[in-house]
Amino acid sequence: MAGRRALGRRFGWLWASFAVSSYGTGLGFGAFSFMAILVLHSGPTQVAVLAASGRAVGALVAVPLGPWVEFRRKRPVMIAMDLTRFAALLTVPVAYALGGLTFAQLLVVSITVAAATIAFNAASGSYLKSLLPREDLLTANSRFESTTWTSTMLGPPLGGVAIGLFGPVTTVMADAVSYLLSALGIRAIGGTEPHPERSGAPRLRAGELLDGWRYILAHPTLRPLLLNAMVVNGLIMAAEPLLAVLMLGHLGFSPWQYALALAASSGVGGFVGSRLARPLAARFGQHRVMLVAGTLRACWPIGLVFVRPGVPGMLLVIAVQLGLVTCIGVFNPLLATARLTHTAPDRVARTLTAWSISTSAAIATLTAAWGLLAAATTPRTAIALAGVLLLAGPLLLPRREHAPHDSGKDPSASTLSA
Repeated sequence: MAGRRALGRRFGWLWASFAVSSYGTGLGFGAFSFMAILVLHSGPTQVAVLAASGRAVGALVAVPLGPWVEFRRKRPVMIAMDLTRFAALLTVPVAYALGGLTFAQLLVVSITVAAATIAFNAASGSYLKSLLPREDLLTANSRFESTTWTSTMLGPPLGGVAIGLFGPVTTVMADAVSYLLSALGIRAIGGTEPHPERSGAPRLRAGELLDGWRYILAHPTLRPLLLNAMVVNGLIMAAEPLLAVLMLGHLGFSPWQYALALAASSGVGGFVGSRLARPLAARFGQHRVMLVAGTLRACWPIGLVFVRPGVPGMLLVIAVQLGLVTCIGVFNPLLATARLTHTAPDRVARTLTAWSISTSAAIATLTAAWGLLAAATTPRTAIALAGVLLLAGPLLLPRREHAPHDSGKDPSASTLSA
């Protein structure tokens, strides 16, 4: 059996920084909702607004960040975004301790964190592309993906225990500190990073705000991948709160049963899938495996329509989530690698920013729409419609494999602003 592939000390620090912030985010999962409910006594409408607005408005705020990140050294940007998230989150326990916490503050912090996360991801993707050769990108993305899913599996249960023992601000503090530790880890990477060269005027031009979308829409591989991600991710995420309403309200499951059914199966499935991505791609080819995994991940959610009370219902949810997230765990590292290899080096930050904004907006829009649909019909009906529409999602995947645009030459220069 082949040994673990070494990607170098600098990648090790990058991965460690990603891991500590991922576990902090896992611990803080749902913390703002808990704060809104337990401290501010907010109703379900306000909690839904907090969840949706942070993502949607954060994505809007992040629009100018793509060009801004593109023409700056990436490590300082990553450190700045980590420190921004640390400072924003730290205001929550401070305000709580002083008795001045408000719903408006939670909303502003949520928006700030969402926008900083989009900028950080754009910078980190661009930095990763410059740090590693193309043949190592899938290995790196698989490690990031496995870390994401283990933090998803372990973080929320531990966060729930911490909230019960130490109060609702505990996990917000842990999340804030994780970003500070991440910033220190990125600083420890060391080495030199050249300042990106920029032709033309140094000031940000209005046309550059749309360059990421122009690049994606002109690309035969990135365009269908983005459309697929917007539709599939949006419908999967839109059904999640409805499943919670169905299981906790209509079917009488307890919160711990609901959490166990989703968290355990998701964490295991995501970890297993991410570990399978590289060996499967090595044997069958990256494009073929991405196409198959992307197709299979759209077939599982329809099974949630048949959830019933009791143990059989729990076992069905566990089985569906395990299958779904295993396919997602295989698909995501391949998608992340394809995005990087098909994007010219001088367009990575703008492309990743446009991608994050588009998927965030799609998730927020579809979540709101499916909430209205469930209110007009039933949660089960809305889940069924999402499952049926998901079956058409694989039609948006690219059927042919195109050569990667990895040379630095812009393949769609004629459609982009000079």
